[in-house]
Amino acid sequence: MEISKIRLMNNNIVVVVATRVDKNSFFSKTATGRTLVPYLKDGLKLCLFENNRLGLPRVYNRALEDTTDTDTDTIFVFLHDDIYLTDFFWPNRVVTALGHFDLVGLAGNKRRVARQPSWAFINDSFVWDEISNLSGVVGHGNVPADANISYFGVVRQRVALLDGLFLAAHKRFFVDNNIRFDEQFNFHFYDMDICRQAEERGLRCGTWDISVVHQSGGSFGSRDWIGEKDKYFDKWRE
Repeated sequence: MEISKIRLMNNNIVVVVATRVDKNSFFSKTATGRTLVPYLKDGLKLCLFENNRLGLPRVYNRALEDTTDTDTDTIFVFLHDDIYLTDFFWPNRVVTALGHFDLVGLAGNKRRVARQPSWAFINDSFVWDEISNLSGVVGHGNVPADANISYFGVVRQRVALLDGLFLAAHKRFFVDNNIRFDEQFNFHFYDMDICRQAEERGLRCGTWDISVVHQSGGSFGSRDWIGEKDKYFDKWRE
């Protein structure tokens, strides 16, 4: 059966992706580009930033500020470009998830502690938080067939922090609550920051069971990551 024949809720979803390659290479070589193709044929909208060198917050804000899409019920899904979308019904699951939470991701932490450098780790030594505090499931690997499934904890949980590999929200989440991705960050900590903005406004962040395989395990401890961690701690006075 063609995927277009499956009743997918694509018509009011905009996927935002930034990639360092050109458009043709995005669709032919990247995990996200290759797996988005069938959904674009069925009405999904794509806001692609090709040959990108800007930080993700700048790109994501630019997509939200696009005046051609003024419907605040529109759903924005922010994706990294190295994600295999292995769940045929992921658009439907996003719609369902946003009936329960204001900001949805795939993995997160139900609590937040002072000077926490990641949703999963509780200190700079990269000590994992207890599984009772974590939520979500994400596959990791270069191709889906060889993926390892990382089970962090029970899904469909309200959380304080989310991983930024996959984030979804209605446009009204940003417009009605004066929320923006903080452009002082580039590729790290923007996800934790936006969760804290949501928390300040009494909004609900949560995880959902949407199957993906992520080709990256993160770059924790890199020079860029450390610099952005310091900015994050300074902003939130930790």
